[in-house]
Amino acid sequence: MVKIGNIELGDFPLLLAPMEDVSDPPFRAVCKEQGADLMYTEFISSEGLIRDAIKSRQKLDIFDYERPVGIQIFGGDEEAMALAAKIVDATCPDLVDINFGCPVKKVVCKGAGAAVLKDIDLMVRLTKAVIRSTTLPVTVKTRLGWDDSTKNIEEVAERLQDVGVQALSIHGRTRVQMYKGDADWSLIASVKNNQRIHIPIFGNGDIDTPQKALEYRNRYGVDGVMIGRAAIGYPWIFREIKEYLHSGSILLTPTIEERLHACRKHLYGSVQWKGEKLGILEMRRHYANYLKGLSHVKEFRTRLVSTDNVLEIEQIFEEITERYAMALV
Repeated sequence: MVKIGNIELGDFPLLLAPMEDVSDPPFRAVCKEQGADLMYTEFISSEGLIRDAIKSRQKLDIFDYERPVGIQIFGGDEEAMALAAKIVDATCPDLVDINFGCPVKKVVCKGAGAAVLKDIDLMVRLTKAVIRSTTLPVTVKTRLGWDDSTKNIEEVAERLQDVGVQALSIHGRTRVQMYKGDADWSLIASVKNNQRIHIPIFGNGDIDTPQKALEYRNRYGVDGVMIGRAAIGYPWIFREIKEYLHSGSILLTPTIEERLHACRKHLYGSVQWKGEKLGILEMRRHYANYLKGLSHVKEFRTRLVSTDNVLEIEQIFEEITERYAMALV
């Protein structure tokens, strides 16, 4: 049984990665329905929380059906991270996660996210500041290092564990790699196999099939895997991996009815959480993924991203059902 603090996650948990502009409550709801064991919010700026930025505060929204769920924060200033942790603590998530891995320029330029990989002492101080400011378990998501010459994840893991971090998720790339090339899990395995390490180690990067999840579990010995991009528009990745690990069976791909059920749930959740105008607008980025693989679907996608009316979207869904009824893709 894998545990973070007192949170029991099963024998080989599947985690939904925190993804900016993706991992909001409506998206998390469809992933939870398909078997995600632990999910995180989009990362939240510590500075934004302190200055009461509306967007940052809204990202604190979590719901009981999501549990266990963690709120992820980022920043490069100890005082700001400590204050942000207190704010997060008051919203009662199951844990607090620190982002030391985001490679995006606008985050790195502020000395946060993956930028902290350049200064392990700062990483330790920021982590201590968060741990001192919350009663919740604190976890960290990070990368192998800044570049090929600074892959310091083994030292990072030991030092973070020593100051009280209760789990570590490692993306198998450096910041310089961004999302290019293949993720290198060999260093993740080195962390997991380090006799000093006793906290759960979760691997992240390139898990996009049930077969790969099993292969990486067996080859690298991680306690669980974190899935990001492969879940966008395809939340069934969680149930497919679970079934394959349990029975060795490959589930049939979702029917058009299942695809549209998830799409509707996501859409209506988005409208309810963000309001109709913004909810419809931000849902547009997801349609292509939900409908991926359907033949001659471009016409429907074009119409879905052109309308700003829920009733019209529902009508398009009905037309898609009629066109592809009972089809397996």
